[in-house]
Amino acid sequence: MDPYDDDDDQVYMQQEDSWDRDLLLDPAWEKQQRKTFTAWCNSHLRKAGTQIDNIEEDFRDGLKLMLLLEVISGERLAKPERGKMRVHKISNVNKALDFIAGKGVKLVSIGAEEIVDGNAKMTLGMIWTIILRFAIQDISVEETSAKEGLLLWCQRKTAPYKNVNIQNFHISWKDGLGFCALIHRHRPELIDYGKLRKDDPMTNLNTAFEVAEKYLDIPKMLDAEDIVGTARPDQKAIMTYVSSFYHAFSGAQKAETAANRICKVLAVNQENEQLMEDYEKLASDLLEWIRRTVPWLENRAPENTMQAMQQKLEDFRDYRRQHKPPKVQEKCQLEINFNTLQTKLRLSNRPAFMPSEGKMVSDISNAWGGLEGAEKGYEEWLLNEIRRLERLDHLAEKFRQKAAIHEAWTHGKEEMLQHRDYETASLSEIKALLKKHEAFESDLAAHQDRVEQIAAIAQELNELDYYDSPSVNARCQRICDQWDGLGNMTQKRSEALQRTEKLLETIDQLYLEFAKRAAPFNNWMEGAMEDLQDTFIVHTIEEIQGLSTAHEQFKATLPEADKERQAILGIHNEIAKIVQTYHVNIAGSNPYTAIDPQEVNAKWDKVRQLVPQRDQALIEEHARQQNNERLRRQFANQANVIGPWIQTKMEEIGRISIEMHGTLEDQLTHLRQYEKNIVNYKPKIDQLEGDHQLIQEALIFDNKHTNYTMEHIRVGWEQLLTTIARTINEIENQILTRDAKGISQEQMNEFRASFNHFDRDHSGTLGAEEFKACLISLGFDIANDSQKRTGMMDAEDYKTCLISMGYSLGEAEFSRIMSIVDPNRMGVVTFQAFIDFMSRETADTDTADQVMASFKVLAGDKSYILADELRRELPPDQAEYCIARMAPYTGPDGAPGALDYMSFSTALYGESDL
Repeated sequence: MDPYDDDDDQVYMQQEDSWDRDLLLDPAWEKQQRKTFTAWCNSHLRKAGTQIDNIEEDFRDGLKLMLLLEVISGERLAKPERGKMRVHKISNVNKALDFIAGKGVKLVSIGAEEIVDGNAKMTLGMIWTIILRFAIQDISVEETSAKEGLLLWCQRKTAPYKNVNIQNFHISWKDGLGFCALIHRHRPELIDYGKLRKDDPMTNLNTAFEVAEKYLDIPKMLDAEDIVGTARPDQKAIMTYVSSFYHAFSGAQKAETAANRICKVLAVNQENEQLMEDYEKLASDLLEWIRRTVPWLENRAPENTMQAMQQKLEDFRDYRRQHKPPKVQEKCQLEINFNTLQTKLRLSNRPAFMPSEGKMVSDISNAWGGLEGAEKGYEEWLLNEIRRLERLDHLAEKFRQKAAIHEAWTHGKEEMLQHRDYETASLSEIKALLKKHEAFESDLAAHQDRVEQIAAIAQELNELDYYDSPSVNARCQRICDQWDGLGNMTQKRSEALQRTEKLLETIDQLYLEFAKRAAPFNNWMEGAMEDLQDTFIVHTIEEIQGLSTAHEQFKATLPEADKERQAILGIHNEIAKIVQTYHVNIAGSNPYTAIDPQEVNAKWDKVRQLVPQRDQALIEEHARQQNNERLRRQFANQANVIGPWIQTKMEEIGRISIEMHGTLEDQLTHLRQYEKNIVNYKPKIDQLEGDHQLIQEALIFDNKHTNYTMEHIRVGWEQLLTTIARTINEIENQILTRDAKGISQEQMNEFRASFNHFDRDHSGTLGAEEFKACLISLGFDIANDSQKRTGMMDAEDYKTCLISMGYSLGEAEFSRIMSIVDPNRMGVVTFQAFIDFMSRETADTDTADQVMASFKVLAGDKSYILADELRRELPPDQAEYCIARMAPYTGPDGAPGALDYMSFSTALYGESDL
């Protein structure tokens, strides 16, 4: 309300409290009211062939007052008194006042005696009451009426004009542009509005008053000098005069109403088209991203090194943390937008939206399922490849160590076996050579296990597809070929020595004993050194503890081994003692073995040196496994809390979606707060992701402390976010349906209460029999005993249901209904779709016939409409929208440029094609 406005209008059927006697003491306002009210009364009295000259004098006898009321009301009053006495005049005035009161107007402080006495203030107040009741009260614009309706009408009509800002019925009209704008809006040929100036109010006012009197039959009720010369013109006079314009132009109101209806329909259509375009673009972008990503996830080309595979794993982590989460949100938003669009289309009586080929929600879901399948397989493949490469590196190093030891042992063996020294040797030398050869054979047999181990490792490397398998195979083949050659040469030398044995019999038993005991002891030391230097790979505390136990057992054998070493050295010392005692001439070293005491001592020292190194390696590995166990427990402690929390929240959301607590708005507020609480839990998920990354970097592949994996947590979290978003969207769509279809909160509660009552297992869905019982509880007669227990109805079940409720359905009509409730052609009808259809059948919505009738009003009852008529009555963007889409009119009564608004109207509702 304007701050300068002293009026405080009450309901239409009461006299305005703004009629204040004190205000009438202002001479300027009283003068304006006298002139305006007199002109207004004469505009009606002249229809009866009379008029008044002095407003307070000419109504004193009540005769013209009664005549005025008969003219403006169209009703007959009681027969007037024709006498000249005061009592007769009071009687006539009372009849007029009684008639006014009978119209629901409450007269305050106005009596017949004051009118008969010529009281100017009371007479003006009475006339203002009549004007309010018969000229202003019935004005209605967009749910506002009387004064507010008249003001809104003025604002709407003058909105496009510059320098015009109607906010009240006094100072907003002083410059005269408001009156000129009203005339120009309805009769633009009467005034050249572009030549008017705001700083010339006298010209503007006189132009408006003269044009209105001459062309619009509106008498001149105001003087330009009075309006310009008064700081605040009398608003009653202005309202009275402006109401004359409203009634003069009331015929144009029908066209405006029709234009408003068309604007509303077109606005809905334009909004829906934009939503469809947005859905298509978002669906295309998401499908394109999936199309680009799936080949990357399906690429199983292995790498040759751990570093390369670790980089692939890091790239996959970046994809899961950075690239996929936004796409999960886009997919969820796409489904929400699709459901919202379908709801809006149903509510606006439009056909269901069918996305382009391959862009249905089901297509998106199928593509997304393929993406997640490829994603899961890719992660499993990465971890398996890392395990394989780790195993390969270990086996390759073990192969190289054993091969190097074997090659070092075989070095020179072929030359030794091929040496023909026995041909010139003495008997003792031959026997020595024979014994030496026997010792070599024992040594050769002891090395058989190592050769078999080398071959087995090479075979395993081939089976695991080791990248350097050709070089491994070549080296293994050389070792095997050499070993076969050594076997053959050993056999040939043995046969040669045996042939010579008969000629040579002398042998040194002590050398032989030394050789026999030193050789296995030497093999034991070599085996011990090999085991102490052998690399190991473990994954649990128990495994490293097993290695440590075995190592401790090995150390426990060292004292006995040392005794054996001392015994072997004792044999050598005994030989030396015999040689020294008996002065035996021995040329060279022990003829039976290449092992000497220095070598035994050197290897023994090497074994003693390797033992503490092995101790340190086991201690470090034990510490690493303890750290791995700590990481397992750290991850398990969080996962065992987060996993059940997600499950609990999923169950709580399920209960919220089927329980009734307050209005739908209360439920929506509760769910949004619930969603906020869930989102606030995200830092704990991120912390768990960090722990999971530490576990993967530590190459930990199992965790006995929890049944939850990071994949379980991720999937559960994504499902939780999607479920809460879908639940909120369902409540929003229920609000849209309720508000648009006029369903009361009590009806919605009844539907939900019935649904929950028959949902025995609290699953959020109904079986066939439960659904039938629910409908019967709502007053429907469902007589179909063959309905399946699926929680929804197929086409035949639904048709039977409708027929039982009183619908007469042919095949064509039933197909139309099915296209409404099942736009995706799934062959089933959900509970929500059933409620949407029933509410749609009873709701008052725009139809093609209503829009067609509105266009007919704009076209002046013609069967076609012109582009200029559309541009004049509709906003520019919607006018051009219609012109671009309307087909040319082909009827025989058409004019140049005629447009067919009938086919356009039916096309808006899917009843024909543009």
